[in-house]
Amino acid sequence: MEYYKKLKQLREAKGMTVYRLTQLTGVSGQHIKGIEQGIRQPTIETLRRLTEALGSSLAEIFNDDTECAYLCKSERQLLENYRTLSPEKSNALLIMSEALKK
Repeated sequence: MEYYKKLKQLREAKGMTVYRLTQLTGVSGQHIKGIEQGIRQPTIETLRRLTEALGSSLAEIFNDDTECAYLCKSERQLLENYRTLSPEKSNALLIMSEALKK
């Protein structure tokens, strides 16, 4: 999927309007709409501001993996913490997270 489609999909999944994204990033609504339609070519800095406001990253936007998940800051922190655990601790965390879902 093209990066501009992913941006729009992510914004809509977060329930965020173009206007709100404009407020968070300082990027004009017209420019954001043009980017999401694939009409305008943003700079890397503009893309960075947009993805950061959406709780994502440039890597996720340009990732061709259709299973790409858009993680918020706390989700990324959990994942980073999980990756540093020993196999025993990571298994215990998985068991605990399953119990918390109930």
